[in-house]
Amino acid sequence: MNIHEYQAKEIFRQAGMPVPPGEVATTPDEAEAIARTYGGTVVVKAQVHSGGRGKAGGVKLASTPEEARAHAEAILGMEIRGLTVNRVLVTPAEDIASEAYVGVLMDRKAQAPTFMVSAEGGVDIEEVAATNPDAIRKLTVDPRYGLLPHQAYWLANALYDDPAIIKQAARVIAQLYDAFRSAGASMAEINPLITTPEGEVKAIDAKVTIDDNELFRHPELEALRDTDAEPWAETRAREAGLSFVKLDGDVGCCVNGAGLAMATMDLVKYYGGDPANFLDIGGSSNPEKVVAALEIITADPNVKVILFNIFGGITRCDDVANGIVEATRRIDIKTPIVIRLTGTNEEEALRILEEAGFSAFTSMDEVVQKAVELAAGA
Repeated sequence: MNIHEYQAKEIFRQAGMPVPPGEVATTPDEAEAIARTYGGTVVVKAQVHSGGRGKAGGVKLASTPEEARAHAEAILGMEIRGLTVNRVLVTPAEDIASEAYVGVLMDRKAQAPTFMVSAEGGVDIEEVAATNPDAIRKLTVDPRYGLLPHQAYWLANALYDDPAIIKQAARVIAQLYDAFRSAGASMAEINPLITTPEGEVKAIDAKVTIDDNELFRHPELEALRDTDAEPWAETRAREAGLSFVKLDGDVGCCVNGAGLAMATMDLVKYYGGDPANFLDIGGSSNPEKVVAALEIITADPNVKVILFNIFGGITRCDDVANGIVEATRRIDIKTPIVIRLTGTNEEEALRILEEAGFSAFTSMDEVVQKAVELAAGA
């Protein structure tokens, strides 16, 4: 679950981190009023679940309340990487002497939290990793002991030379780890972590991603979810209990089981196609899941063919067949559908599909080849 910057900053504040004040506005008038209370120069920042806000024009300095209002008017409603900006954060501008990057994320390979820090802050860490990997210092934390003080100092020492600033930065790094743990996050980052001309260290930006699997431990964080700020397909998939990831291809995949879904996508690529999504309906035999899956797939304008690849173990093939038939009754689907059903209640599933005018394959290679062929000729 992604949360907005202003929400992430509140988590950081609760951990004791030095975060500047800020308030959220949903209208230009509110932005002007907030800027007036702060006085001086403020920053108007788009609140959207996306990087690249600055490059897209979603972060602006305003020296007067009237200018803050004008910037808010321009930013509210704009689209950044396909997401509409519905609110802005207004926060006092800071004098910046230096910028650094500090982040911690769950490293699946190491099976432990891993810190990445760099003295080159204020830009995408992926860009730094690609152009100057030596500028990044990494540390994997043993979850049994947490981040130890000497480790925090070792990370901070990669960012600064001044002992007083290193001490402050080490404290912030330790607090970031505490925030990461307490929120059940899969990622937490500060970019940039700044120093001021007076030698203060401050976290002026915040990004936190909450692990969905941790939300049962943190029900209060579920309230931070902003469904208006996430793609409709992700919201619909979560509500229906589907595992869904949007991709860039044109073969819409509906599969049961993560392993089979990955194998299906590999086979699509092998035969020269491009999968449009990862969509796992799981082991449920609920036809409504199939209906939801087709709603999600058909909402993608890039999809040229819909590929069903179902191996019926726990999942009953006849329930999937009923779901396909029901979905085509509810939704005007003009996209070709190719189906492979094999396993539990396979014969009944084939009968249901035949009565509805569908045919099905039993070979995985054949159905994928047919899907790729239809997508290429669409």
